[in-house]
Amino acid sequence: MLGHKTVPARDSSRGGIEVVVEELAARLVALGNEVTCYNRTGCDNGGLKEYKGIKLKSVFTIKRRGLAAMTSSFFATIRASFSSYDVIHFHAEGPCFWMWIPALLGKRCVATIHGIDHQREKWSGGPGTRFIKSGEKMAVKHASEIIVLSHGVQDYFQETYHRKTVFIPNGVSRPERKEAKEITEKFGLKKDSYILFLGRIVPEKGLRCLLDACKGLRTDKRLVIAGGASDTDDFMSELRRKASNDDRILFTGFVNGRLREELYSNAYIYTLPSDLEGMPLSLLEAMSYGNCCVVSDIAECAEVVEDKAVVFHKGDAAELREKLQELCDDIALMENYKKNAADFICGKYSWDEVAEKTLRLYGGEKCAPEIDSSGSVLERRHHEDFTYQ
Repeated sequence: MLGHKTVPARDSSRGGIEVVVEELAARLVALGNEVTCYNRTGCDNGGLKEYKGIKLKSVFTIKRRGLAAMTSSFFATIRASFSSYDVIHFHAEGPCFWMWIPALLGKRCVATIHGIDHQREKWSGGPGTRFIKSGEKMAVKHASEIIVLSHGVQDYFQETYHRKTVFIPNGVSRPERKEAKEITEKFGLKKDSYILFLGRIVPEKGLRCLLDACKGLRTDKRLVIAGGASDTDDFMSELRRKASNDDRILFTGFVNGRLREELYSNAYIYTLPSDLEGMPLSLLEAMSYGNCCVVSDIAECAEVVEDKAVVFHKGDAAELREKLQELCDDIALMENYKKNAADFICGKYSWDEVAEKTLRLYGGEKCAPEIDSSGSVLERRHHEDFTYQ
């Protein structure tokens, strides 16, 4: 696997792709496979050579915006192409730019498209956009299989390239909820005292809309914006200026571990007002903690929550304010959304199922293991057809 920053990701290098790679790779190892992850140099993983049975290798990386992903994925592709792997799994569109190399050598390549990355504001039509768009085209041309995380992205590939893709969404695990301790000591936050956004601080997450919505919101609850910038320091500065006259707004910076768990566990509302997503892991995580969620109506969010969360029109700050105000005023309504969230999302999305489907897709005419109710491998079963679009 390549295209991620590092496994395991314990600091600000932890993003959605890193979570997917780690969860998937560990489960593939548990199912009896050998898995190697190619990490970027300079990302702190404690110098590990193996983690949860996953073999870890580092590749040369130029640590500059726009060059880190390009250089690390190039050197990872070269090393993987001349090794004896059965499958090379590319994560994200940009790294797929180099897929022609293993394809030329007859390697079986699989791509997971985590989102239409060239549409993200931070690339702004420059060289990064062209590189990512070229990677998308290389995946269309050379990938044996393309995995997408949402039906919206599946429609995009069908309409744009007439290319069939396989829908395998992300998974989630049921967490243990944590009492408010560290968040109280560090930020003065208590249970149900705040509205939470947790994710990367990037323009497409709809944070401008969220700050506009919170102007005039009649509540003493704080707005907690938790997450680190991703090559978007100027955008972070813009948000801080925008929020400077409202002392209810708290920027925590990147959070992980116990802090992250406590923030999810004790929020009054979790909100994700995104304009663009692949499949938002933070939303799955928030619902798995039993949160009342408020999300934009983009397909990638609406498909996830169905009728188990509150939905507003993308970019409509007035409507978002109205929805938040209603939930702040009506505790019973908020609690009704909370009580259904965790069971719904944990029943709908499973990392174990993601791993089994991916393994079947890797194999083509080969087989994936049959698992009994205790998790034991029983026998090999024939490759099953997938629903393509």
